[in-house]
Amino acid sequence: MSGLTAELAARFMALTLGHLGREYPHKLDHVLDGPQDAQTPAALHPIFHGSFDWHSCVHGWWQVLHLARLYPDLPEAAAVRERADKTLTAANFAVETAYLARPSARGFERPYGWAWALMLHGEMAQHDAAWAQHGGYFAGAFAARFAAFLPLQTYPIRTGTHYNSAFAMVLALDWARVHDAALAQSVERRADDWFGGDWACQAWEPGGDEFLSPALCEALLMSRVLGADFAGWFDRFLPDCASGQPATLFTPAAVSDRSDGKIAHLDGLNLSRSWCWREIARALPASHPVGALARRTAADHLAAALPHVAGDYMGEHWLATFALLALADAHS
Repeated sequence: MSGLTAELAARFMALTLGHLGREYPHKLDHVLDGPQDAQTPAALHPIFHGSFDWHSCVHGWWQVLHLARLYPDLPEAAAVRERADKTLTAANFAVETAYLARPSARGFERPYGWAWALMLHGEMAQHDAAWAQHGGYFAGAFAARFAAFLPLQTYPIRTGTHYNSAFAMVLALDWARVHDAALAQSVERRADDWFGGDWACQAWEPGGDEFLSPALCEALLMSRVLGADFAGWFDRFLPDCASGQPATLFTPAAVSDRSDGKIAHLDGLNLSRSWCWREIARALPASHPVGALARRTAADHLAAALPHVAGDYMGEHWLATFALLALADAHS
């Protein structure tokens, strides 16, 4: 582990259980094709109607199930399993999957929610429970969407929000290497097409509402794709990294108003940067000059954000997931 403790796990599970079933306030990603489509979040999404929005509820479930697997004897883990037994039913997943067939749902939650749906299935499949396989068809629908869409998308999206291509591809690749070899190959090819020739990244970030680093998410993806060849690519991509440049990548973002949902994204940026830097350091050779700096920077970003995981619902409904990414060992 890299800082995750039973105490933090219990805190995160309790926090997230508090909003997984909280229907309101809710921000729908929903196109009405007619008056019959004006329904409540819970009617549209019997599983993923909490946590302010669909994708936050999906990765909230991933988070609590992951922690319950790592710390099965905690009381909070028992509460997670009890909630899962009631909620993660085959019937509920059938409704969630059927939603994707709606005429206007082609771009629903693309690509961020797609990637987290795959991650949730990957976590569910590791549990010894009646619901463990209920997400298989659901995940398959999103895998098929990735497979169909990647060849159609001519250019990557590099913004640091939900539309970021590289972040979604990291999660999709991690899932696909276990569950869908063809999709894994498709992600790897597209990553090489889009990012393989990048060099001298300027890292003009962060934007005012970003929770992902476009530069570091790209580097993380390429570390997954290139393996032993990653260090050479990284040295071309961020050639001045060992001297702490671009400085913005090493400086935690300041958050001026955590009650503003967009500005609160910057706490998530600090957490996701911590995750990226830690994983990049892991992927570089032990002797690489960036390794120690990357690990220190990961710790600095984590320290800047971890105290603010709870406190205002604009961050509280999702930040614990990104804190878990920053804290948990990649192979847990």
